[in-house]
Amino acid sequence: MRTSLSENTGRCSIPDQNSERTSQNPQKEISVRYRGRGGQVWIYLGKLLRMFVYQNDWKVLPMFALIAGLVGLVIRRRMFLNMEGTLMGSFALVCVCIWNGCFNSIQVICRERDVIKRQHRSGMHISSYVVSHMIYQAMICLLQTVITIYLTIQMGVQYPSKGLFTPWLAVDLGITMMLITYASDMMSLWISAIAGTATTAMTIMPFVLIFQLVFSGGMLMLPDWTEPLTYFTISSPGLKAIAAHADVNHRPFVTINDMLDQMKDNKIELDMTVGEALDTLVKIADADLSEDLSEAFDRVKKEPALQEYLGEKLNLETTVGTVLNAVGEQDVKDFIEENAAKASFVADYEGTKENIRGYWRRLYLFIFVFALLAMITLEFIDKDKR
Repeated sequence: MRTSLSENTGRCSIPDQNSERTSQNPQKEISVRYRGRGGQVWIYLGKLLRMFVYQNDWKVLPMFALIAGLVGLVIRRRMFLNMEGTLMGSFALVCVCIWNGCFNSIQVICRERDVIKRQHRSGMHISSYVVSHMIYQAMICLLQTVITIYLTIQMGVQYPSKGLFTPWLAVDLGITMMLITYASDMMSLWISAIAGTATTAMTIMPFVLIFQLVFSGGMLMLPDWTEPLTYFTISSPGLKAIAAHADVNHRPFVTINDMLDQMKDNKIELDMTVGEALDTLVKIADADLSEDLSEAFDRVKKEPALQEYLGEKLNLETTVGTVLNAVGEQDVKDFIEENAAKASFVADYEGTKENIRGYWRRLYLFIFVFALLAMITLEFIDKDKR
């Protein structure tokens, strides 16, 4: 059941205070001026809250909870534990936020376009209508963020306790997720304003989602010429902010180590001369900083009795695991992990307050711009022939 704003805020009629004149002419009425913009905001917000309760709009929350729970189940074993898993988890959380925000408001305007036209002609202020939706959608986005944080914790995601802005990282991260969700919500509100029907809006939505996720600039390698496109996506500052919160740059890089573990049984065949083998041993000893061992191998190579054998060919067969054990498996892994993490360092992911505030400002800008575009678009709704 829809409640017409004009019933509450429009021009209404009340009986004349003069009872005698009213009895003689019951049709005689006194005009009452429309309420101001602020009054209309709260009346329309009341309508939206009633729709949430009585028209079962609250039923979308369990669906969002299911999505958050599934994502938490997927990322729980790697998020905040290593560089690759944390970046993947950050991207997954951005996807959840954008999905939630987009589907919050993608149909809210186009499904009641005729009602908006009628109420606008009766005196409804478009700014009041949009602001009421902004307040209502902010409440929904906050609920979704709390549900997402809570369910990911329940699924086993281990949030570090210390945050940059508050004593709890989960709260800091919740602020960023709220801004991503809300910015996506306002973007969809604008799309709903320019789309003629719900069908059109739902047709546009997949393309918007793909653009947001592909050009986030984090998970996919993109050509250099596409970099400017990332400035038009909510996902780009959102992903960078979450990655900065999670301190991605200082997490261990473990993919190469996992690959080494899987390759331990792989065979290695080497063809080399005795002299080359001794040179290799000298280099290994040098790398291990064992000067005595290095000098010993060098002396062996210079022994006159061995000179005639230095050119002899050797066929060596071993495994990756044997080589790792010979040179020190843990030392090799630590060396690879440290240098791979340095090579993978991304300045945009550096966990500083200045960095994160910059991304928050970009998200605030998206919220303001999309809300303003929705407002401007609806101001011309009376000229819409659809």
